[in-house]
Amino acid sequence: MLIRRLARPMLASIFIMGGIGALKDTPNHAKGAAPLLEKATDPVRDALPEQVPTDPETLVRIDAGVKIGAGALLALGKFPRLASLLLAGSIIPTTLAAHRFWEEQDPQVRSEQQIHFLKNLGLLGGVLLAAVDTGGKPSVGYRARKSARIAKKTAKKTGAKNAKKK
Repeated sequence: MLIRRLARPMLASIFIMGGIGALKDTPNHAKGAAPLLEKATDPVRDALPEQVPTDPETLVRIDAGVKIGAGALLALGKFPRLASLLLAGSIIPTTLAAHRFWEEQDPQVRSEQQIHFLKNLGLLGGVLLAAVDTGGKPSVGYRARKSARIAKKTAKKTGAKNAKKK
């Protein structure tokens, strides 16, 4: 449908640009993410495998790669549901780390951060809608229920035929 071909790249564009921006200015993004990362990782740091990165700059780069890669996939209409889920998973920590309006004392800064927070909530809603969009095809759940109904009818018919033979 034409709307999907237009809307997906529009939605993806902010994620792609955000990922590029994070790669261009990784140290500042990492500085903003560090307090949230410390709160999240400190209680489980000892339980994490060595391979799991906890360094803020590495995590910012990974997040930027997810935004660029998944954003490009969504824009191109390739694996749009998976790409949308990845973007949803990416925007949540970004929003919590960068737009903590409730901690701001200056009313002007607080208002700006609240607007960015709500904008990101809107984007989250958009990618969640894109994640459940089946492109006009029946969902997996619908197809599974339909197959189960058909199998049940077939089993009843087969059972009735076998009962008549006895």
